[in-house]
Amino acid sequence: MKIKSIEIKEILDSRGEPTIEVNVTGENNESTSAQIPSGKSRGKNEAAVLKPAEAGHVLEKTIKPNIADRNFESIGELDAFLIALDGTDNKERLGGNLILGISIAFARLMAKQQEKELWQVLNEEFFEGKKYYEKPLIFSSLINGGAHAKNNLDIQEYMVVVRPYPSYKMAIRELEDFYAKLGDFLKEKFKLEKLALGDEGGYSLKFSNNFEPIEVLSEMIEKFDITKIFSIALDCAANGFYKDGLYSFGKQKLNFMEMAEIYRVYFQTVPLLVSIEDPFAEDDHAGFKRLHSLYKNKLVVGDDLAVTNPLVIEEAVKEKLMSGVIIKPNQVGTVTETCEAMKIAHVNGLKTIVSHRSGEENDPFIIHFAKAGGAYGVKIGAPVPSRISKYIELERLYG
Repeated sequence: MKIKSIEIKEILDSRGEPTIEVNVTGENNESTSAQIPSGKSRGKNEAAVLKPAEAGHVLEKTIKPNIADRNFESIGELDAFLIALDGTDNKERLGGNLILGISIAFARLMAKQQEKELWQVLNEEFFEGKKYYEKPLIFSSLINGGAHAKNNLDIQEYMVVVRPYPSYKMAIRELEDFYAKLGDFLKEKFKLEKLALGDEGGYSLKFSNNFEPIEVLSEMIEKFDITKIFSIALDCAANGFYKDGLYSFGKQKLNFMEMAEIYRVYFQTVPLLVSIEDPFAEDDHAGFKRLHSLYKNKLVVGDDLAVTNPLVIEEAVKEKLMSGVIIKPNQVGTVTETCEAMKIAHVNGLKTIVSHRSGEENDPFIIHFAKAGGAYGVKIGAPVPSRISKYIELERLYG
């Protein structure tokens, strides 16, 4: 299939910051597009991001002249061409965001021409029709801290994990109800008329310490008798409070052993806590190894540690650093590499959690990707307008 034209335009993400939308037109004049999210909490090895004006310049001067009249039989063939054209380790020449936009829009164009759902095309090309997890869990960030909020919490996300039982429709209604009740409870408890929201739609306010939000979520889940479908997960995003070998956590300076002890207390005090993401900084392998060795029955999840890179994921598995991994397409920059990362994770027995970014768009691509690759979970923020397209697509695709 030949690409007749590629155009980009600047749009705003859910934080009101600029990002890009890529439109691809095929030789039959059919067009598809992709909106690319942006992350505030980024691993150092993520694919480079170009500003919209820079992306426009690269598209006109480098990509368009080289892509003209080329025929691509698959998504993988297009991605291989773009990776080679870029020629850098982190896509700094063409920009991971621009390459990913072209990659996703082209995948949609293929699906449109074949009259298939996007997830079907992805599953057939990259996963050979295999299925891993039939229905991913929903990881929903209901209290925000760290880089995602203006409060005193070091931990970035306090999430509830929701099982789609008996259906996504029912589970999402339960989540929406819980989110509203949580807001009412926090307003009453802290004597507030209005609650601020963080980047991912979670409530943002000051707590007495980093553990209090976990206690609140646990008590409310038990109060409403929803322990069979609700549990708790954290995204610590520890890069944000790590410097010179120590963690600035709760007004203390702690080493990795002391941080591991804090997480041990969290796990043992709150049985509903089932997962901790990025509990240590991305280079603190000793910390990850320590926690993973202590808790085989809990998820120790790598995000900044793994950056959706197949080679990095394999190395982390060899070192026994994690039992789960975050998969974010714009960390690596192409559909092909994202699918490769997913497959490597599955082969090595990791739980895969497909994730949005803090600066989101209405594009539901990650839901199709999660279905195509059989994800264990989808991390899609609170059930608020800036995230609702992901919830709607979950219901539509899974019922």
